[in-house]
Amino acid sequence: MLPKKHQIPFNITPFLSRSEEHNIKRVLILAYDFPPYVSVGALRPYNWYKYFKEFNIEPVVITRQWENKHGNHLDYISESEHPKTITIETEYGTELRTPYQPNVSNKLLLKYGDRNFRLFRKAYSGILEVLQYMFPMGTKKAIYIEAEKYLKNNKIDLIIATGEPFVLFKYASKLSREFNIPWIADYRDPWTLGLSSEKKILTKLIFRYFEKKIVKTAMVITTVDEFFKTKLEEYFPNKRILVFPNGYDPEIVEQLHGIEQGRKELRISFVGTIYKWHPYKSILNVLDNYLQQNTNDNIKLVFYGTNINEEIKDLVKTKYRFLSKNIEIHDKIPNRELMNKLASDNVMLLFNYYSFTGTKIYDYIGLKRKILFCYTEDEESLNLKELHYFKNQNFEFSVSPQIEIIKWTNSGIMVKNSEHLYTIIGDLYQEFIQNGFISCDSVNSEFYSRKIQVQRRAELINELLSQSTDHAK
Repeated sequence: MLPKKHQIPFNITPFLSRSEEHNIKRVLILAYDFPPYVSVGALRPYNWYKYFKEFNIEPVVITRQWENKHGNHLDYISESEHPKTITIETEYGTELRTPYQPNVSNKLLLKYGDRNFRLFRKAYSGILEVLQYMFPMGTKKAIYIEAEKYLKNNKIDLIIATGEPFVLFKYASKLSREFNIPWIADYRDPWTLGLSSEKKILTKLIFRYFEKKIVKTAMVITTVDEFFKTKLEEYFPNKRILVFPNGYDPEIVEQLHGIEQGRKELRISFVGTIYKWHPYKSILNVLDNYLQQNTNDNIKLVFYGTNINEEIKDLVKTKYRFLSKNIEIHDKIPNRELMNKLASDNVMLLFNYYSFTGTKIYDYIGLKRKILFCYTEDEESLNLKELHYFKNQNFEFSVSPQIEIIKWTNSGIMVKNSEHLYTIIGDLYQEFIQNGFISCDSVNSEFYSRKIQVQRRAELINELLSQSTDHAK
């Protein structure tokens, strides 16, 4: 039976009519991460933009210009090509792409690399990060300036700000007061709940003050999973908080359903950020040992767009010689291209996020590729968790949402530990040799379509605006 938190509280089938022009609402979306920037966070607001019109909501997105010159983290701080805001009208709505000017810390990093001026850059960035909540300054202020200018000349019914960066919440709150427009605070990630143990106590207290002061002005809070909701309820006990999971792009997935898995080699793939508590070295070690013992097995481990690509390359070169010819490491690529590559791979590697969900699980489910979930009870992994997993933040939750989702969708294998992984790799390779593919008989995947989640959000917006209208009367 479908777990209660996954039950669908609305009708998926009938979409709202686009012909009822008099019912169309206009929503301003403040989204720093947005295509063409390549990040998982960019996909959430992009799908609001892409599908809102189907539910009688016209979106206007204010973001920044992205150049994607480097294909890595440097794109986040690179100067924009155009000095003025670019306006783009599409079939989905309007985009206002503001110019970006790097600060002193950014310029030093771009010119001299990560190893130089570290202390100065860290101190400068830390000070600026705090000051931007008190004064109109910082690299993101162009978004506020453009939003204010737009609101002076155009009617908007509601504002959504999605974080991080969470200074967008401040902008939304300020614009809400100035123009008397309700706003929604959308947490893709935790704010002060996510500050690492390395942050000083004073810094945490400062940002906690800003968070509580700013977010309490939001009409509603939305977030990505039940765990974040539970933690946010501790900060905002009287605020309405709703969960809108991330998901997969149904149009891309539909286009890729005809792509067959590759038969040349068993490809085990991982996408995205690797955190300190992720046992990626254990995966490298197990596969290296397996290939040492099974020299004829043709298995490839593939990493797409991780944050530690160079570290993985160095580690494989110096420590895992049997794996060195059986690994691929790719820089970040646009989501459509990434999904196309994943569709031809055989198995998707997913690390345990414990209390929260992460994002890539949804693309894996949409593609109907077997998920290899590592690990459920591995001693080394638990030690990493103890050392690095949001230390001193009381980040515990009774149920693992990833495990719950995988079980409900029947989409993967729960790997206990490194010894179990060794056995599973052997089993998967035998299945691959016998059948030419790895089966995945998943179910219930349609709930995690981003279009369905956008429909839910559209229904919320119409409800909120209806309440506002009734209150005004």
